[in-house]
Amino acid sequence: MQNYPTFFQNIPTITLKDPLSNFLGTFENGVVEFSYLDIVKSAGHSCPTVAGAYLMTLKGLKALYSDDSIPIRGNIYVSLKGDALEGVTGVIANVITQITGATEHSGFKGLNGKFARNNLMKFNADISSALEFKRLDTGKTVQVSYDPSSISANPKMQELMGKLMQGLANPEEKKEFGELWQERVKGILENMDKVVTIKS
Repeated sequence: MQNYPTFFQNIPTITLKDPLSNFLGTFENGVVEFSYLDIVKSAGHSCPTVAGAYLMTLKGLKALYSDDSIPIRGNIYVSLKGDALEGVTGVIANVITQITGATEHSGFKGLNGKFARNNLMKFNADISSALEFKRLDTGKTVQVSYDPSSISANPKMQELMGKLMQGLANPEEKKEFGELWQERVKGILENMDKVVTIKS
């Protein structure tokens, strides 16, 4: 049995329709649901960057499909302002890829011209926000920005991290650091409207 912070289960999930999944009989009607826990398992950890990528995708897709239709994997083009090799852009892109299926070059090439996932992501894009989602069927776009600075970390975290990095922290301090770290992530996830901005 896996143990993890209970707030992971309280974050809204992201539901999409995947034509490839439907074609291959993977999920009934191709409907697939992603939770924050799913993304954490794939990333291997929960942090402000992973949380931010999840929230940007959650809110971005909701705005992109404001007609209440279900977002379609393979029908979403993703542009990122940053370079794939700089900062946390690559981490953010990996989260978005897991959810939308979009990749720059390495994704699924398709079957007889259908279901392709490659060539659906671009880095170093000329956009004003951190990233942009575009519907290939309608051409509609939304730009999304993320700023978690309003959700402050516990001041004690810096001291504890210093001890951990130097190998001086005892078991209680290691546990406390992890709890404080996830406390900030929880604050970010619970204040998505405060940290994520949408521009249509």
